[in-house]
Amino acid sequence: MTATEPVASGAITPADTSPQPAPGATAPRTPLIARAAAELVGTAALVAIVVGSGIQATELTDDVALQLLANSTATVFGLGVLIALLGPVSGAHFNPAVTLAEWWTARRGGAGVSSLELAVHVPSQIAGAIAGAILADAMFGEPLVKWSQHDRSAGNLLLGEVVATAGLILLIFGLARTDRLRFAPVAVASYIGAAYWFTSSTSFANPAVTIGRAFTDTFAGIAPASVPGFIAMQLIGAAAGLALVAVIFMRGRTDSGTPAA
Repeated sequence: MTATEPVASGAITPADTSPQPAPGATAPRTPLIARAAAELVGTAALVAIVVGSGIQATELTDDVALQLLANSTATVFGLGVLIALLGPVSGAHFNPAVTLAEWWTARRGGAGVSSLELAVHVPSQIAGAIAGAILADAMFGEPLVKWSQHDRSAGNLLLGEVVATAGLILLIFGLARTDRLRFAPVAVASYIGAAYWFTSSTSFANPAVTIGRAFTDTFAGIAPASVPGFIAMQLIGAAAGLALVAVIFMRGRTDSGTPAA
């Protein structure tokens, strides 16, 4: 569902005029295998939090509003912790939409992930999401793999995914453009918590998490037939988010016509 620049190096001094890294950019010395492991473990933990808290909520109450409140609260706290912990290693994307957006930014001349990193991170995120769903089911004595029957194919839900993902990308890359990625653990977790409630889809906003949640027939699940539509809308939302970043955080130019620092 997010990303952040390494937390410890997020602040820059006024004298630093070098190009700033995109969200999720990591120190060159961080081995690729370590970044992949962080993305796998982080995404697994995120999905385990989402699915596990959903199961716990349905066991404690029949009130759907309370179930969603419990689910969203656990996700907010868990996501913030994971970003703070793993951000310095991999950037804490946990989300192919964010990784793809970074890769596209790099292709356009900005800082971001390489094609190799894209090819490693996305499968790691997907594998982690599936593992996280299975782990959550195992902890609560549910069938380890049972395809969800929760249909989410309605057009209004698909629109909700476009809005949720566009907002997430706008937030992450907007923080990067304004050199405030040190706030990402709180800001991104808070946004996801809010989007649980203001979007019709409850804000999946993450292709890997969407795939993982198809493996569990519980509160947080999504029917496999609904997965392609959700992922398509998430990718559209990511593109829309990048377009909004380009317009809202447009860089000024000096009198000579070069981009301002």
